[in-house]
Amino acid sequence: MARNPERRAALADAGLRVLAANGARGLTHRAVDAEAGVPVGTASNYFRSRDALLGALGERIFERFAPDDAVLAELAKREPSPALLTDYVRYVVERTTRHPELTRALIELRLETARRPDLARILGDTLRRGYREDVAFHVAAGLPGGAFEVALLHYAVDGLLLDLLTTSIDAGFDPDEVVAALVSRLTAGCPTGA
Repeated sequence: MARNPERRAALADAGLRVLAANGARGLTHRAVDAEAGVPVGTASNYFRSRDALLGALGERIFERFAPDDAVLAELAKREPSPALLTDYVRYVVERTTRHPELTRALIELRLETARRPDLARILGDTLRRGYREDVAFHVAAGLPGGAFEVALLHYAVDGLLLDLLTTSIDAGFDPDEVVAALVSRLTAGCPTGA
């Protein structure tokens, strides 16, 4: 297996573009090679199977969605409060909509897990690890609520992202207002640092 991390990342990024544009059915090693502008067979040298390719795309999405440490440091200077949690969630929405193809690719991957048990295991492990890290961060930051509220926020934000980046119900509400209402209602009565 090839070991050039920069090329692997570039191939994964090309795969994400293919996945977002054409769906899981259009994602092939050959399509990734064409999108990346590399010789045929390059992607299969880095990702030996379709499940390996799909799993690597899931990992790459989360690498690219990683928060900016400087932004987190600025937010961390503030006192824990529902307003601070609202700004953290707004930052999540901003990061995941800045490059809509990444979120669309993640939605495609999650749909594909219903048909591919091996991918479900790989992507499920990544999603569950991310959730545990979010809960640990939430608790360490002293934000209102706990694991249950973080799960509720995941469920709600996933729905918001689906609406923002696919065919919308077009309810006419500003996403910032939606985030503020979600956080307020989901953490009502929750002590800070619970």
